[in-house]
Amino acid sequence: MSLEGMIENVNSIYCAAISLVVAAALWKIYSKDSQNDNKFKIKPMTPMAQKEKEDDLGGDDIISKMKAKGRNILVLYGSQTGTAEDFSAGLAREAHRYEKMKAMVVDPEEIEYEDLSRLNEIPNSVLVFLVATYGEGDPTDNTQTIYDWLQDEEHEETLLRARSSRSLDWATRRERIVDLGLGDDDANIEEDFNAWKEQFWLSVCRTFEVNRKETDGTIRQYKLNPDFNKNRIFTGEVVRFNSHKNQRPPYDSKNPYYAKVAVNKELHKGGDRSCMHIEVDISDAKIRYEAGDHIAVYASNNPVDVDKLCKLLGVDGEETFSLENVDEDSSKKYPFPCPTTYRTALTHYVDIHGQPRANLLAELVQYTPPQSESRLMLEKLCGIHGQDPAEAKKLYQEWVLDQRRTIHHILEDLTEVKIAADHLLELLPRLQPRYYSIASSPKHDSTRVAICAILVQYKASKERINTGVATGFMKNKVPTEGADLPPPTLPVFIRRSQFKLPFRTTTPIIMIGPGTGFAPFRGFLQHRQWQRLSDKREVGQTVLFTGCRNREVDYIYSEELESFEKDGTIDKLFCAFSRDSEKKVYVQHLLAEQRELVWDVINRNGHIYVCGDAKNMARDVNEVILDIISEFKKVPKSAAQDFLKSMRNKGRYQEDVWS
Repeated sequence: MSLEGMIENVNSIYCAAISLVVAAALWKIYSKDSQNDNKFKIKPMTPMAQKEKEDDLGGDDIISKMKAKGRNILVLYGSQTGTAEDFSAGLAREAHRYEKMKAMVVDPEEIEYEDLSRLNEIPNSVLVFLVATYGEGDPTDNTQTIYDWLQDEEHEETLLRARSSRSLDWATRRERIVDLGLGDDDANIEEDFNAWKEQFWLSVCRTFEVNRKETDGTIRQYKLNPDFNKNRIFTGEVVRFNSHKNQRPPYDSKNPYYAKVAVNKELHKGGDRSCMHIEVDISDAKIRYEAGDHIAVYASNNPVDVDKLCKLLGVDGEETFSLENVDEDSSKKYPFPCPTTYRTALTHYVDIHGQPRANLLAELVQYTPPQSESRLMLEKLCGIHGQDPAEAKKLYQEWVLDQRRTIHHILEDLTEVKIAADHLLELLPRLQPRYYSIASSPKHDSTRVAICAILVQYKASKERINTGVATGFMKNKVPTEGADLPPPTLPVFIRRSQFKLPFRTTTPIIMIGPGTGFAPFRGFLQHRQWQRLSDKREVGQTVLFTGCRNREVDYIYSEELESFEKDGTIDKLFCAFSRDSEKKVYVQHLLAEQRELVWDVINRNGHIYVCGDAKNMARDVNEVILDIISEFKKVPKSAAQDFLKSMRNKGRYQEDVWS
């Protein structure tokens, strides 16, 4: 499974609680990422320079640090793709526009949760949770621990209680100062957030009787600092200096393993698309995984696009610079590892291929000559200086989103914009790892991890062709046979998942995954084959529904599936070839045709697994399953929904989907 296309589809959360007036507000952004059960995590490594700065913030606990630095707003963020973290930084910057309000942004993993109950020691204190969810409403990696902590009834009375993983709504003994805000990145999450934020600041002003300061213009979070260590230049490391050369475990999101690419082959037999089967070697890494887990890949931006952006910004890519926080008391000293070169920053640290949000476009205005066509276009896009907000929203959708314009497209098309490179690097979001369902089982080969991914390519404005960051990056990582060259590498780490086979091997299962949605099921089948042939265990009925466009073109892993059928690993295989007949047939249609079989598996306490597209396939499959339950249980649709909900809660209906 590839999550390349949904990296920005974050559904997220904010929660604000005020300890003196004891009120709370919650903002939520939902995410369509993958699932994770990483409940007990090793704290991520902190860059030495940043750690030294944190040690200077006062006492060991967060309350002492806030007191020492005169902070009364604490923003705790939970971010999977960087959106919630970016919103947190923006919210904190805006605090400077209000009298007597000063904010501190902190990763929840860096605090002791019991300390939050002492916020009332700080006058006019505000606690803000700005937290993303992903998968089926799961907490982000960096909020998993606080989420688990809040589940303990002993801690409920301390401060907050999480009602469910889907909503992460926070119950408190306090009153909210502003209503819960909900946003969805499938729509316009920035617009939703801005609407909530406006109400939040109005409530802060009303609650604490503070006024907004009369200040205009940009509030920079970072500034160029020419006084940096020229012997310590980062060249693409995620956190620790020189970590890509001096590899040591544990390997995680802060410390990826540079795995050798052992296999990179094409799975399609023609057509206009490319599907890659990649295997990376983890034999020297002491990395363990299970079938159903995810592998994350840290990709680099296309060097051609990086060169274009350097020219548009008028900078020498090899020039070294350092950005440092204008707030000397901030726990986040740098936006990304610094010092570094402009080329390295644009290649490894910032996302230059996403569609820029409206707040970034608004910052471009000050770098554009008055009365110029580019200036007028930006003002129309942002709805500022008298422009119609409704028209701005429509234009932004059509000109930026629908035409897939990236930042370098915008700078190419609006030629009069001359933004400073350091400011643009501050504004661009961090380049995030891309997650893929692992297409193998360690029972088949514990030294390798397999990835199955479609090369993402699509038309953008002016007939430009955009290529997916990660899939384009991986496409070029091909080992050269016979050549005296080191094999290419991919920076990777493993993320645990709850998308797992039943504990009892005799439990029957149905797997539904067309296209690359088959990826985790390849691992499941390898695992069940091992159970049958090597471990000599009885294995329950195994049914697979998969599909593709054309049998002769994109029926991936067809030879393996035939082998699984032949040796009895697969009991029943159903494949929908949607374009091989006049009437298109998809997996949901085959499910409906095999309704007796599906119900038999459900009725025998079997498990159903769905992997693939969330918006269409997974939704349609869900509807077919509901119809089958309703028919065979002879109950109305509402009762069937309750039954399916119960299956989900018991782990008998699991989804690994993306949009």
